[in-house]
Amino acid sequence: MIVVTTPTGAIGHQVVANLLDSDEPVRVIVRDPARLAEDVRERVEVVRGSHADADVVDKAFVGADAVFWLIPPDPHAKSLEAGYLDFTRPACEAIRNHGVARVVGVSALGRGVDVNAGLVSAALAMDDLIAGAGVSYRALTMPGFMDNMLRQAEVIKNQGVFFGTFPGDDRHPTCATRDIAAVATALLLDSSWSGRDDVPVLGPEDLSSNDLARIMSEVLGKTVRYQQISVDAFGADLARHGMSEAMVRGMVDMIVAKAQGLDNVEPRTPASTTPTTFRQWCEDMLKPAVS
Repeated sequence: MIVVTTPTGAIGHQVVANLLDSDEPVRVIVRDPARLAEDVRERVEVVRGSHADADVVDKAFVGADAVFWLIPPDPHAKSLEAGYLDFTRPACEAIRNHGVARVVGVSALGRGVDVNAGLVSAALAMDDLIAGAGVSYRALTMPGFMDNMLRQAEVIKNQGVFFGTFPGDDRHPTCATRDIAAVATALLLDSSWSGRDDVPVLGPEDLSSNDLARIMSEVLGKTVRYQQISVDAFGADLARHGMSEAMVRGMVDMIVAKAQGLDNVEPRTPASTTPTTFRQWCEDMLKPAVS
């Protein structure tokens, strides 16, 4: 039995779809089962509720061989510890109680870098907590997601611009959620691994914001430009949209650490290089969204 958290999320729904192509039974934890596609609901076992709830994970992890673990963003969390560690502690207890063999978790790049990186630091502490439960653990460590660009689809469509905090010529890795889901699925279906390790998912190349603008312009057939904004303006905008002070600080600290090269520390290898290019992602995802 494989248990999937966040089965309606950007990564989780693709993990579920991939797993349903195998013969493994799948159980999902979901707050609202109606958000699952009908054909998915018919083929999975559903445990309703939040995977932060001790009773929910205790029920969901019975007989589980592997778990896909992802913490959904909580813009209103009172602290990073509450948003990451307190959220995860009930699952760790259920992992111990039910002898779950393997967990694949969504984390971030940056282990071994001595810097306060906000949300990244919280994610790395979450990894330590899960591994401390005595389970074999693989942390998928990623840079920024290509798919995050969809949040700016309207402004790209209407104004021909997208915004970010990095200098326009600074290059960083970026990956597609479809590739994260593919790596996660392969690990969930593979019972041969044990122990603890990080699994970087770096996409196929490092690109600057100006590179992204050029590629989007070519794919969309219209000029798209990049506009850098200050970190302070970025944080103020998050606060205006209701994000808690602790989460704003966590986001800002993460962005500052990434601007200083946090995502570039991990060396690119054939194993960490995933196939979906930003150009292909724009063709498949951004172009339909903008159209």
